[in-house]
Amino acid sequence: RIFALILSISLGFMANAGAFADTSGSFVGASDHVTTGNVSVTKNADGTHTVTLASNFTFDGAPDPWVGFGKDGKFVPASTLGELQNNNGTQSYIVPADVDPADFNEVYIFCLKFNVPLGVAALN
Repeated sequence: RIFALILSISLGFMANAGAFADTSGSFVGASDHVTTGNVSVTKNADGTHTVTLASNFTFDGAPDPWVGFGKDGKFVPASTLGELQNNNGTQSYIVPADVDPADFNEVYIFCLKFNVPLGVAALN
């Protein structure tokens, strides 16, 4: 009986390990920039994750904009996904294997050159 209990607990932990629920949010501008539109974070069949800016995404432009994650109002530089591909429209970014989207609750458009947020989307 003890073995069965240990096995049951172990299987429960393994089932929850790496659990990630797809999430989404809407951008709000920051630092006097206009950033709007939706973003989603999805887990792919191969276990990787993708951040997708939706077709309604718009950004008014700034130097050196990057896409990345943040938590509780702070951008995390180690989470950068790549330079912003376009100021408008659909674009996707593969999350590096060493970045776990479950560790964050925001997606940022962030100016690395001036170290300021340009847009933030709280994930829910």
